[in-house]
Amino acid sequence: MEFEIPKKVQKIDEDIQRDKLKYHHKRVAVTKEFTFDAAHHLHCYEGKCKNLHGHTYRLVLTISGFVDPVGISMDFGDIKKIYKEAIESRLDHRYLNDVMPPMNTTAENMIVWIWEEFDKKLDQYQWKEKGFRLEEIVLYETPTSYATMKREWMEHDESL
Repeated sequence: MEFEIPKKVQKIDEDIQRDKLKYHHKRVAVTKEFTFDAAHHLHCYEGKCKNLHGHTYRLVLTISGFVDPVGISMDFGDIKKIYKEAIESRLDHRYLNDVMPPMNTTAENMIVWIWEEFDKKLDQYQWKEKGFRLEEIVLYETPTSYATMKREWMEHDESL
């Protein structure tokens, strides 16, 4: 394989027309990852998580939508803004048992709350009316242990 330096950089309206920037009309998903640190303990649990302890949580958010005329769906910066407002400002470096609704602060409970809070912000910023929606969230409690929530599970109540 031969490598070469481009002789000319494309210029808009000369080398590529604006109406060619959007290549398709398909729904696509973008994913962004974040981390936050928090402490918690579990109630009615006989194991080491009964004790107060902390985690560096890793949150993976996947949002789908349609691309705009430039070929971008949701800008990663917009996802970051929503995350910072809805999640980080409320959970980072906090004692989760105090700042979350009354619940056992398991990853399985937390992920539903995170979904609901992020989804509210999508609505507040009118992203949902533009066709954007959460598709999946993964919350890592440790590098090898995590909970997953998918859109279809949130939309369809399969409670016992």
